Amino acid sequence: RDGGRRSDAAAEGRADWPARRPPDPDRPPARPPRPTEVWIDEGVAGAAPPSRPTAGRRGRPVRVEVPELTGLVGAKRATVLQQELGLAARDFADERYTEARRRVRKVVAEVPDLPEARELLGLCQYRLGRWREAARELEAFAELTSSDEQTPVLADCYRALGRHERVESLWAELAESGESPEVITEGRIVAAGSLADRGELHAAVRLLGSGFRWPRAPREHHLRRAYALADLHERAADVPSARVWFGRIAGADPDYLDVLERIQALG
Repeated sequence: RDGGRRSDAAAEGRADWPARRPPDPDRPPARPPRPTEVWIDEGVAGAAPPSRPTAGRRGRPVRVEVPELTGLVGAKRATVLQQELGLAARDFADERYTEARRRVRKVVAEVPDLPEARELLGLCQYRLGRWREAARELEAFAELTSSDEQTPVLADCYRALGRHERVESLWAELAESGESPEVITEGRIVAAGSLADRGELHAAVRLLGSGFRWPRAPREHHLRRAYALADLHERAADVPSARVWFGRIAGADPDYLDVLERIQALG
């Protein structure tokens, strides 16, 4: 897809780590793996917490440009559908997922081969805890685009459904995909969570810890991976290792999630 700018409005919201049960749809994610691509003409429309919407303020329309719509439905109808998709993106950014789903469903019903619409509908379903429906839409998005950018979210849907073999296959594909470090990290976290769900805590620790070196200037995906790893160490009764990883996070960002409380609870 060419032209325009990416919007965080439809950012794929993973569930908070740790997720010892399927993600709670009423809780916003700590960090999305990566924004999806709903194209707008004025910059970032919004982001999932903890980053709050910037350009796309609550109640402000978001203009979405999807050039291929004109060829699919004609110029007049394309204008209407672009507006509906923009309103859906705005609602998603403002965490009004039911309303966003209602709007984007109209677009999908009319143009089922539009990747942006299938992706956004999948993310709405995910945030509403409708795992099967979310997986169906995100599978369609992946097929239409040959993209792995939403694979972590798709895998988390299957994890919530208890389809751990599908989580494993998606992780194997993602690990070889050449995707960004951020997306790979999110996929690794989901795959480790799947192992932990089955009681394989030591295997989960190995997966998350493999090749992980703490950088001098950690970025968000390093913090997320370290937090997940620390949590797994604690659950595996390896308190010293948990303390080390939580401590590294606190040294980089003492306000990151509940890291100080976790350190205090370890004693």
